Amino acid sequence: MNNWLDDIKWDALGLVPVIAQEAHSGDVLMFAWMNREALAKTAELKRAVYFSRSRNRLWFKGEESGHVQTVHDIRLDCDNDVVLLKVTQLGHEPGIACHTGRHSCFFQSLTPSGWAPVEPVLKDPEHIYK
Repeated sequence: MNNWLDDIKWDALGLVPVIAQEAHSGDVLMFAWMNREALAKTAELKRAVYFSRSRNRLWFKGEESGHVQTVHDIRLDCDNDVVLLKVTQLGHEPGIACHTGRHSCFFQSLTPSGWAPVEPVLKDPEHIYK
């Protein structure tokens, strides 16, 4: 039933890197990890479920913040070792994917003086996480 999971090249810890991309804009929202169970649940629920390495458990995106990702498409790269999710980011308009309260986790740009934020905080994280 889940033979498609066998096609993925899982790392030594049983994880695969995952990129979440906003379906309508093409914005790259975040990078995370999945294990077999997380990817199977994501496919089943059409909702992003990741594996949190720091918590050592499944992490349903938005379980604390309400910033859920609805999954429209799941893609696998040419080497079968990176997953791409095409998602709609819910919970705030525009969608917040980053725990810093920004639209994307990729909000820093390299400048001559170092890394600088180039995206605004849409909602203070103090008001997101309880």
